[in-house]
Amino acid sequence: MKKVKYLSLAVIGMMLTVISVAQTTEDLITKHIEAIGGKENWKKVNSMRSEATLSTQGIEVPIIITQVHNVGMKQEFSVMGMSGYSIIGVDGGWNFNPMQGQTKPEPITQDELNVGKEQLDLQGEFIDYKEKGHTIEQLENEDIDGVACFKLKLTRKSGREATYILDPKTFYIVRTISKMSVNGQEIESTINLSNYQKLPLGISVPFTMENNMMPAPINLTKVEVNIAVDQSIFKVQQ
Repeated sequence: MKKVKYLSLAVIGMMLTVISVAQTTEDLITKHIEAIGGKENWKKVNSMRSEATLSTQGIEVPIIITQVHNVGMKQEFSVMGMSGYSIIGVDGGWNFNPMQGQTKPEPITQDELNVGKEQLDLQGEFIDYKEKGHTIEQLENEDIDGVACFKLKLTRKSGREATYILDPKTFYIVRTISKMSVNGQEIESTINLSNYQKLPLGISVPFTMENNMMPAPINLTKVEVNIAVDQSIFKVQQ
């Protein structure tokens, strides 16, 4: 009987542990969403236009990013008098980079398109993540510059995973880690996020992004929300 009693207590203990972890995970998600402006405000975001700069080797590269929620995203840039762009749409994606010798837009690979389409969720993957078919679990804390930060792993409906590191004081995401296929090889992309600023709609976004795949940080200078966007910009005239 004692063994049965102890076994019951052990099972109850495990159940309480599971419940506690689940509550902690949901609590972190809720606090993060509240920190960046709240679910209601983010659900109002349908489009966004951002102006940014990337400074490298003494050259300042202006960048314009136009996004429409679950429709498309276009990034435009200019270097030494030459202009290029990349487009991700529901039906396909294209790159045009004259600095690399391209004379016309070229379609991206299916792997690149799959990754790019995940970025079309302008309202954020944490918002209504269960309804979107994603799962989130809490991992062991990670030390970032001497600070024990919260760590969440998101597994998308597609099966692709991403890790998010949250600051324990602000609950902002300060780092994202994901894997992607480039030229047939799997590489790890790490992006550090900082300089969060609040926009008129009440949402907060990072104005500085450092990607280990980029030569220098990208700094936003202007962000507009819910502007009118001609969706034809996400199409390429071949």
